[in-house]
Amino acid sequence: MKIGIFGGSFDPVHTEHVRYVAAAKRELGLDTVIVVPSYVAPHKSGGAVLDGKARATLLKIAFRDMPYVRISEYELDAGGTSYTYLTCRKFRGEYRQDELYFLVGADMLENFFSWRQPEDILKNVTLAVCGRGAERCEKYRERFRKCYGKDFVIVPFTGADVSSREIRLELFFGKKPMSLDPAVYEYIAEQGFYSDKAVSSALALETPKRREHSFRVAKLAVARAESVGVNKRKALYAAALHDCAKNLSIGSTLLKGFELPEDVPSPVAHQYAGAYLAEKIFGIKDEEILNAVRYHASGREGMSQLEKLVYLADLLEEQRDFPAVDELRAAFWRDLDECLYLSLLHQLEYLRSGGSPVYALTESAYEWIKEKIKSNERRG
Repeated sequence: MKIGIFGGSFDPVHTEHVRYVAAAKRELGLDTVIVVPSYVAPHKSGGAVLDGKARATLLKIAFRDMPYVRISEYELDAGGTSYTYLTCRKFRGEYRQDELYFLVGADMLENFFSWRQPEDILKNVTLAVCGRGAERCEKYRERFRKCYGKDFVIVPFTGADVSSREIRLELFFGKKPMSLDPAVYEYIAEQGFYSDKAVSSALALETPKRREHSFRVAKLAVARAESVGVNKRKALYAAALHDCAKNLSIGSTLLKGFELPEDVPSPVAHQYAGAYLAEKIFGIKDEEILNAVRYHASGREGMSQLEKLVYLADLLEEQRDFPAVDELRAAFWRDLDECLYLSLLHQLEYLRSGGSPVYALTESAYEWIKEKIKSNERRG
């Protein structure tokens, strides 16, 4: 028999996973495909968002019409980091006389050389590469043969560009992702997976247009978070909550007991009200998240990485359009401090050119980041 092994986080499983398996069966002539959700994937910091048993249940729903697919909970039961070489050993022991393929996305082939014990993997299986960019994998073939004395095969299939991270973000914001099987989405919605009641309540206070803005801010903040040392979960919550008071008046009953600091310009008042709501109404106790909400419109001296990230994501989300936005977006991906400096400089020049008052916190944030960059340059 020909057997394919398909491992991954599947957090959650989406339509491209299903299409990938169907293509592999067709092109390789597979009799069985074993889908193996990981406990903790080696390349995923912090592990999966959703519990392993829940992910396994979603896989069973997603592959319900494909009788040749078997969902294995081997890695979930084993616990710890889910190393592919151990999984391949396990199934080689189970299927000693059969032809085994391990299915990987094309984007994973470049990293395969740094996987744990790749020689051991290839002793037990043949690597089958599938998905977007598979045609570019030919450039690795000579290196692969030289390193391992074995070849990989390419499954000719090009799927859509689907990200589980973006699916989770859509679900967190109450959206219905197009790349989820309807039955998978229905089960996720019934169980409340990938959602948060406090955030849902906060987003309900915003207009539809404002919610879409918050979604785009979260999308940008989460995409950059890990590379600047910010916890992605904190970035998600801070971005989702940053404008929760934007559409409320100071006289709202939800703000009973709230006191606005003195000399706060009206355009930034909502940041203080938002932090109050996040803590008192929506139960957020993490001071980092609260401060990211509290200073997202003004900035301040000594901003944390999370504060910088949310301030800049709010300013630069994909629908923002102003003369310097492209320059600032490039800096956002290059260096967060440089981007903050340029953004604050732009903000101060804009306010002064229009005769608008400059908030003291914004001024101090600019002077602080300017001196920080100068200090780093002197040391470097």
